[in-house]
Amino acid sequence: MLTVANNEGVSQTQLVELTGIDRSTLADVVRRMLKKGLLQRRRTRDDARAYAVKVTEEGAKVLKARDPLARKVDERILSGLPASQRDRFLQDLGAIIQTLNRLREKESAGKSADAPSTQRRGA
Repeated sequence: MLTVANNEGVSQTQLVELTGIDRSTLADVVRRMLKKGLLQRRRTRDDARAYAVKVTEEGAKVLKARDPLARKVDERILSGLPASQRDRFLQDLGAIIQTLNRLREKESAGKSADAPSTQRRGA
């Protein structure tokens, strides 16, 4: 939800790229947040098949209420690193996630290309 809030109008495909969450898992998470009224979704102008996702007013309230807790968790997780190295670590981690996503997409594309084509049988 934070990624959506920071990238208003982001498509679900872009969310996959930004978060590193599997496409089907992300679609399920978005669907549940829509039902709870935390997100809203609409068709994009550029691609009628794609959806743009936005945080609702209720979603913004939930994010604001959770922010102090999230900051404490982040601080605890990163406490093993000197403060001067934390930003670099997070940037490197983001780069690793992007690389893994690209590799997964290439692997998926390769599997599709390797799938046997259907042929007509002669009589």
